[in-house]
Amino acid sequence: MSAKHPIIAVTGSSGAGTTTTSLAFRKIFQQLNLSAARIDGDAYHRYTRPEMDAEIRKAREQGRHISYFGPEANDFALLENSFIEYGKTGNGRTRKYLHTYDEAVPYNQTPGTFTPWQPLPETTDLLFYEGLHGGIVTAKHNVAQHVDLLVGVVPIVNLEWIQKLIRDTVEREHSREAVLDSVVRSMDDYINYITPQFSRTHINFQRVPTVDTSDPFSAKSIPTMDESLVVIHFRGLTGIDFPYLLVMLQGSFISQTNTLVIPGGKLGLAMELIITPLIQQLLEGRILE
Repeated sequence: MSAKHPIIAVTGSSGAGTTTTSLAFRKIFQQLNLSAARIDGDAYHRYTRPEMDAEIRKAREQGRHISYFGPEANDFALLENSFIEYGKTGNGRTRKYLHTYDEAVPYNQTPGTFTPWQPLPETTDLLFYEGLHGGIVTAKHNVAQHVDLLVGVVPIVNLEWIQKLIRDTVEREHSREAVLDSVVRSMDDYINYITPQFSRTHINFQRVPTVDTSDPFSAKSIPTMDESLVVIHFRGLTGIDFPYLLVMLQGSFISQTNTLVIPGGKLGLAMELIITPLIQQLLEGRILE
C-alpha cells in the first residue's frame, strides 16, 4: 500500500455493471480533479487468443482445465510487480488486449492480440485497475496487499453466465458451444481464484436480478440495471453514513449490519456517494484498514 501513490482496484467478472462502474469512477476522478493512470486486467493475460486455444487443446489432452480465471493463463507476478512499482514510484506500463474487430482495427491488428506495452502517463495521482484479479492471493503472489482501496463488483453467478453467453456470442462472435465449454472449463478456477477475492474487499457491489434467471442458458437478453437490486457490503470501513445514504438513494434499505440494498438504477450514484470520500481519505494519506 502507498499513501503517496495510492492504488484502487475494482475486481470482478462481467455482468455486474462494469460500464456503470467505469463511468462512475471517471466522474469521481473528474470531480476531484484527479489524474488517474489506468490498467486493464486483460493486459496480464499470458496468451493471445490463438495461443490460448492451443493451450486449451493441450490441457484437454492431458485431462486438465485452463481458463482466463486461473494462474496458468495470467501473469500474477507481473501484475503484482506493476502494483509494487506504481506504489513506490508512480510509474509503470500497460497494454490492451483487443477483444473485438472494432477494438483491433485502429491498431491494425487482429482480435485476440495485445497492443505493445506503453508507459503509464507521467505525474498521475493514483492508479485505477479494473479486471479479474485485483484482489488475487496465491501461494506465490499477494496482489491484494498492495491495493489501498479494493472494490468488488460481482453479479450472482446466473447473471454472470447470461452476460457471458450473450456478450461472447454477439459481440465477440464465439459459438454457443464454445462459450458453454468455457463456462464448464472455468469453474474450478472461478471457485479457487475469483470468488475468494470478495472476502478481501473493502466494499462489494453485488448485482441481483429481480427477473427470472433460473435457466441462464436459455436467456435471450441481459437483465437491465432497473431490473436488478444491488447489495452493497462494507468490510472494515468506519464512518459510513448510512442515514445519509438511505436519504440520498431512494428505495434503499439496510438488510444486515454493514449491508445496504439499493435499486440497480442507483448504482452509479451510490458509487459516487460512497467512493468519493474514501478516495479523499487516501489522498490525505489515511490508509484504509
